[in-house]
Amino acid sequence: MEQTLSIIKPDAVAKNVVGQILARFENAGLRIAVTKKIQLSRADAEAFYAVHAERPFFADLVEFMISGPVVVTVLEGENAMAKNRELMGATNPKEAAEGTIRADFAESIDANAVHGSDSAENADIEINFFFAQRDIV
Repeated sequence: MEQTLSIIKPDAVAKNVVGQILARFENAGLRIAVTKKIQLSRADAEAFYAVHAERPFFADLVEFMISGPVVVTVLEGENAMAKNRELMGATNPKEAAEGTIRADFAESIDANAVHGSDSAENADIEINFFFAQRDIV
């Protein structure tokens, strides 16, 4: 059974659409193995997005991710990563297919509602960043 990480970002949490987004995962056949709402510290956000540290958008990304609480979730199921990425839609909500999370809930390429792991290796790293294995049931 494949696992992947999802983050419902501060913009979507502020819009009070967390339940709607989680329901989309479940309706697509994904199981929520664990979920929690947290406030990222600057150090957490910088560490999580360290792969982007040299990119020009890094500082703005960190500021955005610490601007409010996020909901982190481990999703699991057959082809969980691909299903999650399909549900999310394109990074730029203007390019996201109708009915995807980003098309429905995101405001911009920066405030794009959700994050999802982009590879099995990154999913493992990201899941372990937020959760101990004993947390995932």
